[in-house]
Amino acid sequence: MNDLTLRDLACQRGGRTLFSGLQSRIAGGQVLRVKGLNGAGKTSLLRMLCGLVVPHQGTVLWNGMDLNRWGIQFHQQLIYLGHAPALKDDLSAIENLQFSLLVGGTTANQDQAESALHNAGLTQRMHLPVRALSQGQRKRVALARLCLSTQLPLWVLDEPFNALDSLATQWLSVTLADHLGRGGMVVLTSHQMVPWSTTVIEESISL
Repeated sequence: MNDLTLRDLACQRGGRTLFSGLQSRIAGGQVLRVKGLNGAGKTSLLRMLCGLVVPHQGTVLWNGMDLNRWGIQFHQQLIYLGHAPALKDDLSAIENLQFSLLVGGTTANQDQAESALHNAGLTQRMHLPVRALSQGQRKRVALARLCLSTQLPLWVLDEPFNALDSLATQWLSVTLADHLGRGGMVVLTSHQMVPWSTTVIEESISL
């Protein structure tokens, strides 16, 4: 079973220490929730866990081995979604979804992409340019990528519930719970209580 370990992590920005001494570990089927005020370093920590930022101190281990030793093999096992949807306004929802998958190293045919957007509640919006969508709908376009990433064990999500209405929040909760039920792992930040659709094992750290 996969596991992710944070060992004595520290982060500095502009000569200021944002956090230090962070310790945690999650295994398959578990959630790590990162809590903290704006500017506390939550996004920096998520990027550390993805191998995109080098810790000022400490180590991140994937299955007992330092991320630096995994290289591209580690990145092929995760999906990282930032707090702002990385979408191109002139492309449709379905084109954005297919493009983001391609950049991430996977592909989806038309039927698969349409099914993912349907599950995200965008059946009537998938062929519209993203600039015509609301903030919550844009968020769902980005999150629809999760429906096509079930084979990736680690999902790292920055404020995934922001801008979602109650129906979309319920859909995302079920999607995450299903991933955990398959033995996957989720690391997320959230300013609100996560409305899990079922009982999950959640660890938390505060910055």
